[in-house]
Amino acid sequence: MRLNRSDFGENFHWGVSTAAFQIEGAHDADGKGSSIWDEFTTSNKNIKDAHFSRTACDFYSNPNRDIDLINQMNIPNYRFSLSWPRIYPSGTRPVNPKGIAFYDRLIDSLLEKNIDPWVTLYHWDLPLELEMKGGWTNRDIVNWFSDYAAICARHFGDRVKNWMVMNEPSVFTGGGYFLGIHAPGKRGLTNFLKAMHHATLATASAGTVFRKELPGANIGTTFSCTHIEPNSQIRRDILAAERVDTLLNRAFIEPLLGLGYPTDDLPILNKINAFAHPDDAKNMAFDFDFIGLQCYTREIVKHSLFTPYMKAKLIPAAKRNVSFTEMGWEVFPDSMYRLLKKFSSYENIPRIIVTENGAAFQDVIVNGKIYDFDRERYIKDHIEQLHRAKTEGVDVNGYFVWTLTDNFEWAEGCRPKFGLVHVDFETQRRIVKNSGHWYADFLSR
Repeated sequence: MRLNRSDFGENFHWGVSTAAFQIEGAHDADGKGSSIWDEFTTSNKNIKDAHFSRTACDFYSNPNRDIDLINQMNIPNYRFSLSWPRIYPSGTRPVNPKGIAFYDRLIDSLLEKNIDPWVTLYHWDLPLELEMKGGWTNRDIVNWFSDYAAICARHFGDRVKNWMVMNEPSVFTGGGYFLGIHAPGKRGLTNFLKAMHHATLATASAGTVFRKELPGANIGTTFSCTHIEPNSQIRRDILAAERVDTLLNRAFIEPLLGLGYPTDDLPILNKINAFAHPDDAKNMAFDFDFIGLQCYTREIVKHSLFTPYMKAKLIPAAKRNVSFTEMGWEVFPDSMYRLLKKFSSYENIPRIIVTENGAAFQDVIVNGKIYDFDRERYIKDHIEQLHRAKTEGVDVNGYFVWTLTDNFEWAEGCRPKFGLVHVDFETQRRIVKNSGHWYADFLSR
């Protein structure tokens, strides 16, 4: 199937996504405070190429280099995140005027090129000083985050019309406060459930702040969602898959939709009652203008007595005789269609935007050109599945590729390459890959 941009309608939003910590570098420049990821990459010896996080893509010192690339590639929308510790070095007031000035220049430069900014308020880089007070396990973070939202709305809301509150709360709470594989490296069920609950409250609270400060803004938030299937039709595998689906795809979204936690399907969520307040169910709900879905893969689940709490185990793609990416994620484009159909069934979701979709593959470099046909095929196939859902009536209104440039991929360091643009981290040289040329061509027709 050969699709054109015009097949999706004039009001469909095409773009690319990035995150501050993964591209900006300049970890202590111009008054920026330390984040939990600055600390984690320094102390965690398991992160490959951790030293590159200090410079990453050097975006802070030269944003126009990448803005020019976005413009040359015909990409009309750019999603990026604000660095909380660059704006509030200690996590709360006073504000850092040089941090504000950087984002002012960035937003103005994008608008000068007719590129619409889509701003994510929080993409995992919590100020270290707030983590020293408990971070997302401390209920006070709801107020800290709301104040941060208000400052950003007042400084940038005159030019930024599209906002996302959180990026993938299931990942930063699960990886950072339960498994300990992401910053701040905490473990344990209680830490996770507190972080989960407070992140949900903070998302709704910040949404309320945006609605008050910016009544005409387009306000959303984003979730990492994964299509889940049981390993077999044996009842215990089916129930295990339902538990995983509840945790990964429902537990973070449904409270914001006013549906509360899905405790009937995942009773462990009842433990949140130990630290919840009486009005929390009401305060977690917020009427977003759109929900962002971030779709990458499918997971196959089987029953396991050896997995605490969930009694479920994910079967790695490498053990299933399927194609998979450098991250070990199965290539399964149909997951895009199935997730869009699943979430379109919620009455309280008015509109969906795919705010991330992409893949890490080894690039082939020949005579200064970057060939990444696997990534090009991955993006094409997922766009086709999005179109399939859209033609069946799903109100999906945008697609953002993850990501513009190869970057610092969290605990994986610089090894996985997700970018449409190659980056040499030693020289900061950029080369548009074959997939980037394809996306530019697609957006021009």
